Amino acid sequence: MSEQGVGASLKRKEDDRYLRGRGQYVGDIRLAGMRDAAFVRSPIAHGKIKSIHVPEEYRDRVFTAADLDADGVKPIVAVSGLAGFKVSEQPVLAFDKVRQVGELIAMCIGESRAEAEDIADAVEVEFEELPAVHDMLEARKPGSALLHEAWGDNIFLETQIDVDIESAFDAPIKITREISTARQCMVPMEGRGTVATWDSRMEQLVLYTGSQMPHIVRTGLSECLGLEQTQLRIVSPDVGGGFGYKGILLPEDICLGWLALRCGYPVRWLEDRREHLTAGANCREHHYSITAYADRDGRLRGIDCEATVDSGAYSSYPFSACLEAAQVASILPGPYDFPAYRCRTYSVATNKCPILPYRGVARTGVCYAMELMLDAVAREAGLEPAEVRMKNLVRPEQMPFNNITHKHFDSGDYPEALRRAMAHIDIEAFRARQRKGEPDGRLLGLGLSVYCEQGAHGTSVYAGWGIPMVPGHEQATARMTPDGGLELRVGVHSHGQSMETTLAQVAHEVLGIPTDKIKLVHGDTEYTPYSTGSWGSRCAVMAGGAVSTACKEIARLAKAVGAHMLQVKPEEVELAQGAVYSQTGRVTLTEIARTWYLRPQDLPKSVDPRGLEVTIGYKPERDTGTFSYAAHLATVAVDPETGDIEILDYVIAEDGGKLINPMVVDGQIYGGLAQGIGTALYEEMRFDGSGQPLASTFADYLLPGPTEVPAPKLDHMETLAPYTEFGVKGIGEGGAIAPPAAIGNAVNDALKGFGAELLHSPMTPRRVLEAIAEAKAAGTATRSDEVVS
Repeated sequence: MSEQGVGASLKRKEDDRYLRGRGQYVGDIRLAGMRDAAFVRSPIAHGKIKSIHVPEEYRDRVFTAADLDADGVKPIVAVSGLAGFKVSEQPVLAFDKVRQVGELIAMCIGESRAEAEDIADAVEVEFEELPAVHDMLEARKPGSALLHEAWGDNIFLETQIDVDIESAFDAPIKITREISTARQCMVPMEGRGTVATWDSRMEQLVLYTGSQMPHIVRTGLSECLGLEQTQLRIVSPDVGGGFGYKGILLPEDICLGWLALRCGYPVRWLEDRREHLTAGANCREHHYSITAYADRDGRLRGIDCEATVDSGAYSSYPFSACLEAAQVASILPGPYDFPAYRCRTYSVATNKCPILPYRGVARTGVCYAMELMLDAVAREAGLEPAEVRMKNLVRPEQMPFNNITHKHFDSGDYPEALRRAMAHIDIEAFRARQRKGEPDGRLLGLGLSVYCEQGAHGTSVYAGWGIPMVPGHEQATARMTPDGGLELRVGVHSHGQSMETTLAQVAHEVLGIPTDKIKLVHGDTEYTPYSTGSWGSRCAVMAGGAVSTACKEIARLAKAVGAHMLQVKPEEVELAQGAVYSQTGRVTLTEIARTWYLRPQDLPKSVDPRGLEVTIGYKPERDTGTFSYAAHLATVAVDPETGDIEILDYVIAEDGGKLINPMVVDGQIYGGLAQGIGTALYEEMRFDGSGQPLASTFADYLLPGPTEVPAPKLDHMETLAPYTEFGVKGIGEGGAIAPPAAIGNAVNDALKGFGAELLHSPMTPRRVLEAIAEAKAAGTATRSDEVVS
């Protein structure tokens, strides 16, 4: 293996500028004459706008929907081709009705953000308040207040899968639970931001915005502003975390783009943390009414589920409001093989921020529901949770495997991942210690979770969704420079994935050019090939595959020139370590590049006129996606007096296929684990009965810090994906999927002696104490010698 190629733990190239404070984010961009924007936002969740009063002295600095409408600005519309999907139109600035706290009503411009905020404070809006729809289960009921009156209900989309569920009804074990996950914010370190300016020379609107998908933003902005896409340039500079939060077209983008066109000067909006928490997009509010059917030996006979997802007030562009709930039905079975299944899902509109696909996209919720049910089956059957999983996991000899919802599992050894995780703990010793009890009175618990993540799925999957974004061939441009360097241009965006390093490693693997002579250009629609962007753990698979394919073509072109320089036939040369070799000599790629660019008279007449530059597309042999997976194991100590939960140990055995850079993968897993712990124990965006968000600062919205995130034990497996370059799989989201389930099962294992069970995340001290109190009141506690199996 090369010290710089695929599989090497190469230090990140981008870290040099980040650690020296030389990164450039939207907030660092300063343009001559730039002014700042602030927005008048709705203070209520649901109501009609009766009037908007702008003080006379600010009439030329405050803009409302009437101003945008006069120029033909269109609302944001994210459609889906799924049968029964109801379309919502999100106004760029609200004009007749508001449907969430924080919805934009007017845009104010000042010489500074402070001045713009003062102007916004002077604008008065009169409302007729309407009943707020804040509970997704209540919103489904007849007679609920309506967000979009033309619909007749509050359901974006309803879906159903039914595979012979009646055959499971006679199972000896039947367990039903109500399981739910709290609404969350994504909380990247850097909030959203936009700088817009009109380039009169190029006759282009240039938008600097921290986006995961610049080309998709350009398409959406073109539709809303009525501009040709050649008149739009989207630049996404360094981005301080995305996680899905920066994966949509923002109404703020449209407002600033329109204003730059109208007024001719650059304008900027930088989201503050209060805006982010109360008005930005949310994620992960799920409810499951779920029944597991099993035999006494722990084998699953079937799963029956009704799942509801709170999609918020509008359908965000381009993913649409149904992305999470519609996926629930197809991914709930996870890596388990059982014969009967039924799932009905509801995407529900409420008076809250729209939801977005947060890291793990629906998988965190379904993993939490499925894995809690497996532990409940284990308790009922009197079996160890690992034993139940072993009996139900898809086996390696079944690969490739089409599961009950027709997901095509490409490869893997799921039982081996579970065995590797369990090898890190002496289960008999742990159970003995658990039975004995801790000197401080805390209760020990052990929890498992196994997940799979379909990533890098392509045309065959998304074409059926009918949304504005369908991935096709991922393109990359590779170009050698006259001094032997290599430029790579890709349409995906790196905002923590280390692509400036990993894609250089891919290129080095093919061409042998040192990584310090390889430059990656990304985040600019003017200079990069079209792409749907960075989402769905797709970049290593799709952009990596495209870079590899482009570099192979560069290698072919270079070999032809090199063969001429060596006076041999092209089929008589090989390329290795940055040079073309024959039996009689060698010529470096630097010499070949210098000949092409600076000494064309030395080239053969038959030389390929493309030279040493190619743009080429890539799609895996089968584009239904790669399946990465992991087994997580957590041990916890729960204080039954205070409800405090401490994570004692955490183990992850994962399989991401061929790892381009194992160190980078470790970083992805560490970060995902931290977010998963936040979901499990801390993060919750609550709303009151009037639809008011109850967290507006980090004093109210809790995040895990360094002392709450243990250093996990990582065990890498490498089962190569059969359809991709190098056998890579997408792994960027996996670390965040399994922790809530593993930690939740560990907490329930600790509380088993009380007969208490927590079924809602986050599992806070208050909820622990409430669960214990409810169990005591119900008389479900067991004897101390029955606390564990």
